[in-house]
Amino acid sequence: MSKLDIAIAGEINLDLILYGLPEQMPTERELLASDFAITLGSSSAIVAHNLAALGSRVGFITKVGDDAFGALALERLREPGVDLANIAQGAKSGVTLILPHGPRRHMFTYPGTISELRFEDLDLDYLTSARHFHMSSLFLQRALSPRVAELFRRMKSAGLTTSLDTNDDPDDRWDGALEGILPHLDILLPNEREAMKISRADDVESALWRLAQKVPTVVVKMGASGAAAIRDGHRVSVPAVPITVIDTVGAGDSFDAGFLHQFLRGTDLATCLAYGNLCGAFSTTACGGTEAFRDRPRMQEFLRGHNANAND
Repeated sequence: MSKLDIAIAGEINLDLILYGLPEQMPTERELLASDFAITLGSSSAIVAHNLAALGSRVGFITKVGDDAFGALALERLREPGVDLANIAQGAKSGVTLILPHGPRRHMFTYPGTISELRFEDLDLDYLTSARHFHMSSLFLQRALSPRVAELFRRMKSAGLTTSLDTNDDPDDRWDGALEGILPHLDILLPNEREAMKISRADDVESALWRLAQKVPTVVVKMGASGAAAIRDGHRVSVPAVPITVIDTVGAGDSFDAGFLHQFLRGTDLATCLAYGNLCGAFSTTACGGTEAFRDRPRMQEFLRGHNANAND
């Protein structure tokens, strides 16, 4: 494989999605779903898949279970051309069960190998062969956490640019390894809630400016309100793409993929935001975070139809 555009280290699992179940679920009842999907899940893997579908050269290091779920997850990543030359093997794959209820959803996760990737599992020479390093789901990287700040420091020392999407903190603490990473970070990609939690701010605008004091580029995803970013004291905002939503699972990760794809091409901040919004919107037109991107002709038609640059 030619030199990587981006290397990603993180988790992988499948999402099992059951649609049409009631938000309040009584016990001892057999509740029937209206639809069901099995899709590639986990923020790190979704970003890797969709970046490759867009045309970026992506390398992914993860730990996957030695089971049918793990094999299917890796197969889904190979389809768009993600390089999987350095996969670590674990015993049992993690899995997430998602029950969407309109804009809200229940999520239940069995961690399995999701939290088992260790620093010792990483091929640092492979990672530093890329131009950029990205990580998602920081607070799920339990085994990696003690040395994750060192990992980011090494990536920066090797000349890579870096990005992070923390995603949710199941413990709701929003500290620990994060503070050690921030000095070695170029781009932070939280959503509204995450930005306020990380910065201890009461509103999104305050959160954006507080985080901009610590990270050169801060991007906040705001769903139907679009996205806003600050780079070197300059604030940019871009409206969302109007769309009929089928499923919001993975929309934020798809935004990350679109934003980073344009960042790696050297485009300006507003274009990165607009493309992120576009990819996030496209993700919502199918079940899960990657299914829309598996249909390359439809993806290209959608991107071109919204006056964006799709790859050949």
